[in-house]
Amino acid sequence: MRRYILRRLAQFFPLILGMTVVSFFIIQLAPGDYFTQLRMNPEVSKETLDAMRRSFGLDRPAAVQYLFWLRNLLTLNLGESFAYHVPVSSLIRGKLMNTLALAVFSIVLTWLIAIPLGVYAATRDGKWQDRVLSILAYIGISVPGFLIAMLLVLAAARTMVLPIGGTTSIFTADASTWQRLGDYLRHLLLPGLALTLAGIGSLFRLMKNNFLEALGSPYVVTARAKGLPETRVLFRHCLRNAINPMITIFGYELSGLLSGAALVEIVTNWPGMGRLILEAVLAHDLYVVMASLLIGGVLLVAGNLVADILLAAADPRIRLR
Repeated sequence: MRRYILRRLAQFFPLILGMTVVSFFIIQLAPGDYFTQLRMNPEVSKETLDAMRRSFGLDRPAAVQYLFWLRNLLTLNLGESFAYHVPVSSLIRGKLMNTLALAVFSIVLTWLIAIPLGVYAATRDGKWQDRVLSILAYIGISVPGFLIAMLLVLAAARTMVLPIGGTTSIFTADASTWQRLGDYLRHLLLPGLALTLAGIGSLFRLMKNNFLEALGSPYVVTARAKGLPETRVLFRHCLRNAINPMITIFGYELSGLLSGAALVEIVTNWPGMGRLILEAVLAHDLYVVMASLLIGGVLLVAGNLVADILLAAADPRIRLR
């Protein structure tokens, strides 16, 4: 196991490097840059634009620009935002924490709900409980997350049960740490519920199908023939084998939500990375876009590594060499 982890860690940096190379040159294929739109402004002279482009290194060839960005990255310098005129690291730090909090909250809540419901539906296969849960799952799969977010925002605006937008309320300036944390979680609940409701359906279907397949396996028939208690058969033999395929998708969950939460963040006015990434892409804010892609790539590779380790720990038949 240790050798496998070390080998995967050795593959980590080449993968990230390759991802940044491809991403950087794909961005370069887009026509124009951030300063192209300023050419339409008669108050900005051509000499000023050329000086601004030189200050950011945009007058150099694409390969030189990438090497310049990579050199800064090695010193933990993500560059400066063209639009906001601040370091990219300080621009995305708070927003990234908000997006990660939203992603982790929704992932945990989704798995805590979908896994037990999938097991329950599999044990009631063909009965009315299974049919009701399956219908609800299909509805959840069909409805996009941003529409669920809009409905939740409308409900929250009418009932005033949950706050809409932001991360804190105005009365928390003099509040204690625990009160601020509770207020943050209240603001997190609305976008978190939207992402959770959008993701439960597919995870529920996968868990139900895996559990049904495990129920029909020979080892389950043998365990029941030996007279083992049904709860032990279900939760020690079936659940352990049914959940193994689910672990493999865990690696894509966090990075997927980083991009999938963008519309939900915009609809619910959650101050995360979603709106920032959208504005950066539209404005050709190169270094902000590259930082966002870098974060997504790191989360994807790290998530896959964690998923492989969890899968090996959950399934003793797997021997990673």
